[in-house]
Amino acid sequence: MGTKYIFVTGGVLSSLGKGITAASLGALLEARGYKVAIKKFDPYLNYGPGTMSPLQHGEVFVTEDGAEGDLDLGHYERFINSDMNKNSDLTSGKIYYTVIERERRGEYLGSTVQVIPHITDEIKACISAGAENYDIVIIEIGGTTGDIEGLPFLEAIRQMKFDFDEDDILYIHVTLVPYIKMAGELKTKPTQHSVRQLQEIGISPDVLVCRSEYPLDEGIRRKLALFCNVEKEAVINCIDASTIYQVPLALNEEGMDRVVLKKLKLSERPFDLSKWHEIVRRIKQPRDSVTVAVVGKYLNMKDAYISLTEALRHGGVANSLKVNIKWVDAETLENRMPSEYLSEADGILIPGGFGERGVEGKIVAVNFARSKDIPFFGISLGMHAAVIEYARNVLKLTDATSAEMTMCKRSSNLVIDYRHDEHYNDEMGATMRLGAYRCDLADGSLALSVYGGTPIYERHRHRLELNNGYADDLRGAGLSITGINPDTGFADIIELKSHRWFIGCQFHPEFKSKPFDPHPLFTSFVEAAYKYKTERLSAPSDNDDKKV
Repeated sequence: MGTKYIFVTGGVLSSLGKGITAASLGALLEARGYKVAIKKFDPYLNYGPGTMSPLQHGEVFVTEDGAEGDLDLGHYERFINSDMNKNSDLTSGKIYYTVIERERRGEYLGSTVQVIPHITDEIKACISAGAENYDIVIIEIGGTTGDIEGLPFLEAIRQMKFDFDEDDILYIHVTLVPYIKMAGELKTKPTQHSVRQLQEIGISPDVLVCRSEYPLDEGIRRKLALFCNVEKEAVINCIDASTIYQVPLALNEEGMDRVVLKKLKLSERPFDLSKWHEIVRRIKQPRDSVTVAVVGKYLNMKDAYISLTEALRHGGVANSLKVNIKWVDAETLENRMPSEYLSEADGILIPGGFGERGVEGKIVAVNFARSKDIPFFGISLGMHAAVIEYARNVLKLTDATSAEMTMCKRSSNLVIDYRHDEHYNDEMGATMRLGAYRCDLADGSLALSVYGGTPIYERHRHRLELNNGYADDLRGAGLSITGINPDTGFADIIELKSHRWFIGCQFHPEFKSKPFDPHPLFTSFVEAAYKYKTERLSAPSDNDDKKV
């Protein structure tokens, strides 16, 4: 059996859930024993999302091999077994860059370089790269049908139906069936127009995934099938779900995986979705809840912390708890009392980020967590904030700061500094420690007990490190460095043993958390937060003392 290709496009508007649809279909096909890969092709002209603001494009996901990719890669990894890699995320920028480089080397033998065939051929080559290792490759095309920058991608996938056998290619179109409240009706015209636009390009979808707030009745299904030229059984209704982990179950109930297998002429095979049912049950029926304050700086874009949000949810699932996230703007803490925002939190988490904005507020949050003995988890910039806070308030280095901050020019104590080696140059892109690196854990550390063994391998995305010139002073003052990269000697994990649960890590553990395999740091952090909550609620109040 040769590799089968499934192309997922979207219409009407963005944020319909093409990524979740692709990931959910991948999960259903894996459940039937097929080996699945998923790729994301984005039409924007940036080389990659690495230099884009999270406020504009959301989170930048990092793969094991160090590629910076679209946030949908995180959804893929959380739903299927295969890890993403450098071939999993392509942009127009990468495609055009490669073609122009080849032209400058004379590889086109004097030909006029054009979108067709040179750009489209490169897109097709990227689609097929590594495909021989999988039974099915799912490719999500970013943007919406009709976007001018996306046309070369649609042309490339149109051509592929002529490069392979008819039953090797399948087109899925995700679209919106809106509910008009005043009319009290679901409307099919947006879907009809979107499909017609796709057909004008030369692609006729085999499957329609219709997003809606309410179920599609048989009349609407027949109408969509008739006017969009698809079989009625291939009109799949995907109603808004309370959790994304319910989507594979919903699509299975609609028969989507059976339709896909039939059209690709693949056997259905026995399957078991019990693990998905169990995850949904745990999310919907927790034994209790816990509140975690996340002190961030990109709060205007909910997708900026999508992997973090999911990792916290996974930690809750592992403990049969619902994790309520209280979002706290770091800049707000610079001018207000932290108790106004953090006193009701059962745990405080400071995520990664770049730049000076909001850092002083993050340092205030660290101080509050440390002084109040509230479970604290700092990730990347969150760890930097923890080191700076400790240096200022315990080592009494009042000007302690990071080389990333403007005040570093006035400070003689850069406790966080750049690494000056081959990873760093004058360009903003590709200047970070990216991907999985080894970390050795210290005996007797909280980190070792959480992970259950050493070494570990975690994914990084940062330019700065804890300055080892201060390592001994920090250790002497009670800050333990319990995770070290053996190749560089730089700190990857810090702890406070005098604290109930206090860990800062240089890497991003959220990128490796999955619903069926929650990351141990998030599982342990949520557990510690719940223990703190129960102790706090059971402690006698001031009024109780007065009564005694």
